Order: sequence, then C-alpha cells, then structure tokens
Amino acid sequence: MERTRAWGAITALFTLAACGGQATESPTPPPGVSVSLNQWRSDEAAHELEVSVRNDGDTPVRFLDVQLVTGSFATLPPTRVDSTLGRTPRTDLRIPYGEARCDPATIPPVRPATVVATVQAGEGPARRAEFPVRHPDPLLAGLVKAECGAYLLRRAADVTFGDTWTRAGRTLRGVLLVTRRQGAEPVTIDELGATTHYTVRPLSGRSRPVAVLEPGTPRLKIPVEVTPARCDWHAFAEAKKAYLFPVYGTVGTGERRYLIATPPAPVQQTFLSYAKDVCGVGG
Repeated sequence: MERTRAWGAITALFTLAACGGQATESPTPPPGVSVSLNQWRSDEAAHELEVSVRNDGDTPVRFLDVQLVTGSFATLPPTRVDSTLGRTPRTDLRIPYGEARCDPATIPPVRPATVVATVQAGEGPARRAEFPVRHPDPLLAGLVKAECGAYLLRRAADVTFGDTWTRAGRTLRGVLLVTRRQGAEPVTIDELGATTHYTVRPLSGRSRPVAVLEPGTPRLKIPVEVTPARCDWHAFAEAKKAYLFPVYGTVGTGERRYLIATPPAPVQQTFLSYAKDVCGVGG
C-alpha cells in the first residue's frame, strides 16, 4: 500500500512537470526579459497591438502564447505565437485585444495591465509568466479614451453611410445618416474627417458645425461628396484604414468626441470602383 501511494505521488509530480509545472512555478518573468505595448497604424483596423519584447539576457526565451489582461478591456484567449527570441532590444508579437470596458456616463481611467505568456527559457520547462506593463500605459490610456469616447457619442446618435451613391463629375455624392438612439439633447456634428484614401466633405460647405440633430428630431441626412485623397493603386490594394471615417461631434454642451463610421461592403466597393475610374488606374 505504501509503495502504491509513493508511486502515485511520483506520477503526479511527473504530470505537473510535463504540463510546464504551472501549479508550482512562480509567474516571475525570465531574468532580463521585459515587455512594452505599441501599435502600428495598420493594427488599428484589426483591433490588434504589439507586445514588444526586450531580452537583455544570453538565454533564448521561447514565447508559446501571449495574452493581455487588464480591467480596461475584455480579456481574450491567449494568442499562439511560438517565437523564440535571443538577445533583442525589441521584437514585436502581434495579438488582438478585446473591446474597451466603458462607463455609460464618463470615460473611465485606464486600469493596470499585465501581459501573461507561456514561456520556455533555454532548455527549461514551459511555464506561465506575468510581465508587468507600466502604469498608466500611454497606449492603453489613448485607446480607452478613443473607444469610450466613441461609445458615449454613439449612445446618443449613430452615424452611418447611405446606400445610394452617384457620380457628379469627378466626385461621388451620397448622404451620411445621423440617427438618434437615446436622450433628447442636441447632437452636433462638428467635422467630417478624411481617411488615408478618401476625403468626405459636406455639400453645404459648412464646418464646425456641419449639422445639428435638434431635440425631438429622430434622424438627419447630411448630403456629402467623396473624392480620392490619393491615386496610387498599390496603396488602395493594401489599404487597411481606407474606410474608417472619423466623425467628430458633441452631445449637448459636452466634450467633443469622435466615432468611426464605416460604409458597408457594397458601398466600399462603389467607392473603390469610383476611385479606380477617376484616378485612371486598373487591375
């Protein structure tokens, strides 16, 4: 009986070691390894960011998966990366991040964040490690402000693209629709922003404000015209932010914020066909 118990204990310890020893290992990062957070412009549309790893040690460290954990954003499952990093001042590991956790009345302060990863230092076992992120992190603070600002603006009114767009000379014309969602305060559309590839302007020529959704008005149409901001076709083919149009507005006497209005896929194709024709390019 005693031999059976001893063998069972040995088997349990072996099983823990084979699984990376996560039940007994400390989550302390490997010596000399630290992380920071960054974001390229191309990451914004995909809701991704870069976990930038610095390894000042001589021991290669293998990152099997990576995860961002913070109270400011919904926690997503770990992202498989399987990347072995030797000594490096910075190597970026791209991961998605969840939706911001916003307050219905105000923009919340950014919460502390940790990067959690399964790592293997040298020939050692794979284990869970927790990398602290400096607080307050400027990237996360900016993302919270942008996403929760858009959330507050969109709670009052949403801005969408109309379905019908027609050529008028070298421009494309249609409407933006401002639709009240809740509340009775005026919603002021202050400015229409351009994207990397298109410029959108109100046909009225008005700016700051472009238009006002008055109290008691459920919907407002803003006639607009679209023109290409650039005509290099390769850039159009590779564009990730071509259809993320910023719209700046205020609710009542509140703070100026912005949301991102994205045309539906058929309207995006209309924009692309128009740009192809007006720029005189093909393929």
